[in-house]
Parts: sequence; C-alpha cells; structure tokens
Amino acid sequence: MKYLIIPVTPFEQNCTLIWCEKTRKAAVIDPGGDLGKVMQAVEREGLTLEKILLTHAHIDHAGAAGELAEKLQLPIEGPHQDDQFWIEMLPQQSTMFGFPTAKAFTPDRWLQHDDRVQVGELTLQVLHCPGHTPGHVVFYHPESKLAQVGDVLFAGSIGRTDFPKGNHQDLIRSIREKLWPLGNDVVFIPGHGPMSTFGQERKTNPFVADGV
Repeated sequence: MKYLIIPVTPFEQNCTLIWCEKTRKAAVIDPGGDLGKVMQAVEREGLTLEKILLTHAHIDHAGAAGELAEKLQLPIEGPHQDDQFWIEMLPQQSTMFGFPTAKAFTPDRWLQHDDRVQVGELTLQVLHCPGHTPGHVVFYHPESKLAQVGDVLFAGSIGRTDFPKGNHQDLIRSIREKLWPLGNDVVFIPGHGPMSTFGQERKTNPFVADGV
C-alpha cells in the first residue's frame, strides 16, 4: 500500500490518499476540504479514485465528502452510524467554523467494528473506536502495519472529548483495548500533526502511556 498525506483546511487536517500499487486504484480518507489539492495529487500519481472513506464526521474531516462524492460519483464508506447526527450538522458546522458550505449526505455504507474495506486489492480492517465522536472508526492495513486513526490518538496527545456525545473513558478504552493489541510496531497517521507508533505512545504519551 502506498499513501500520501495532504494537509487540508485551516485546521491542517491530515487527509490521506491511499492506493493499491498493482491496480492504481485509490481511496481518499477524510476529505475535509481543499479538493483541488486532493485531485492534483490523484492526477499526479496517475490514480483512479474509487471511494471516499471517513473516520468521523467533524467538518475538517468530512466537510468536502458530499461534494466530492457528487462530483465524481464516488461511494462514501464510513463512519459508524452513531455519527449520523454529525453528518446532519455539517451545514451548521461549516457556518460555525467559517468553512465553505458543507453538504449533508448519507454514506453508501455505514461501517461496523471488524468490517473490511477494499481499495483495489488492498483490504483494510475497520475498528470502531468511540470517544472523540460516538461513531469514530479507524482503518488498519495489517500487511503495512499502518493505521489511519483520525482524531482518536495523536503523537503525544489524544482526541478531544468535549464535543457533543464525546466520552473520555470511551476514548481511553478504545485506544487501550482496540489499538494497542495491534502491536507496538504499528505506525499511525493521526488526523492532525506528525505520525508516530503505538509503541512510542505507550512509552511517552501523557494520557495513555502504560504507566499512566
């Protein structure tokens, strides 16, 4: 699996383009905005975009998903249905944070824990990791030991839980019971900021290190 991180929106959200090297088929994860930058990368790499994947439905992650899906006739997969209320609030979120007007939409496929998502010949494992939002999911590619964790976990920090239906204990449980068992050598792309490994966070993250 190949990937390219494309920071988008004023929040510098890590939109990620992933693709199957054999088929050149690709998915864009969390297209929060700046679709011109995303499509330039797709064209530059010579890829065929086949779907949109969403970790959760906050504006900086999902704001441009409806527009991109409509423009290119792409299916949207994810997040978990517990984030439906956030999708319905996308127009309100865009006004609140000064984003371009965002369209609400209905995903073509809601994702559940342990579902599988195909991108070309790649298979991603879905982990439902509530806490930051109730319907947050993580995408994991076992062969690459690479996880796209959205706003669950960051290098040195964790996701906020002060938004509607956020839950701090759920978030900690998601990290420790669903992410850590994947292995210390797993590299993760967070929704914001630099990449890290689960092992590094278990040693040094002040919120979820093993000694905390």
